[in-house]
Amino acid sequence: MQLEQFSAQIRSHRNIVFFTGAGISTESGVPDFRSPGGVWTKYQPVYFQDFLASEAARIQHWRLKKATYELFKTVKPNIGHHAIRDFEHRGQLLGLITQNIDGLHKLAGVTDEKLVELHGTDRLVTCLKCGKRFAPADVYESLAEEFSAPTCDACGGFLKSANISFGQQMPAEPMRRAQIWTEAADVFIVVGSSLQVQPAASFPVIAKRNGALLAIVNRDETPLDNIADYVYHGGIGEWFGSNNSTRC
Repeated sequence: MQLEQFSAQIRSHRNIVFFTGAGISTESGVPDFRSPGGVWTKYQPVYFQDFLASEAARIQHWRLKKATYELFKTVKPNIGHHAIRDFEHRGQLLGLITQNIDGLHKLAGVTDEKLVELHGTDRLVTCLKCGKRFAPADVYESLAEEFSAPTCDACGGFLKSANISFGQQMPAEPMRRAQIWTEAADVFIVVGSSLQVQPAASFPVIAKRNGALLAIVNRDETPLDNIADYVYHGGIGEWFGSNNSTRC
């Protein structure tokens, strides 16, 4: 399917679901943490079980998150984030499922009603015991060069960034909403995901099996390119900028 045909298909449908990964945010200056020079080359990710069991692991978690906090203070949504928001404004967005924890879709203006952050967010800190929420600045700005892992001022429980860590159970409600949207989609558009991480990478397959038109927009090839109706390899912003159907 050519771009013109795909654009015509988008214009004729209302139940469009977007599924986004790291590739949409790298163009805002958010690095892929797995890449050379990324945060994970300096700080190894902390497994959830280790976070619960070890003060050293909790401190490691906060050092990694402080590094990403400093980055996230400055990054802004790009043309891709804004284009997806515009689908909501036009009444075409059934839902947006993102693997990203940078919060840029919310900053672009996508509403909570239309957004599922599968892996949580780094723009919120929560208490694992009582659930109290904290603004990131209130926690990160208090961390000196040497520090103890922060605890809740209400119950003394461990504080943790609100992303889903390795080994931590995926939250049931976001997964349920994502499943419902995926099964109901007329068009399912993958943007900037390598489609390597499960269970999230199964959603495009489910959408396709339920009759959705499947499109994949990513700089590199993905394992699902062969089942997609439309595939684009290149820059995300470049694609949104050239696709008239993504503009108001």
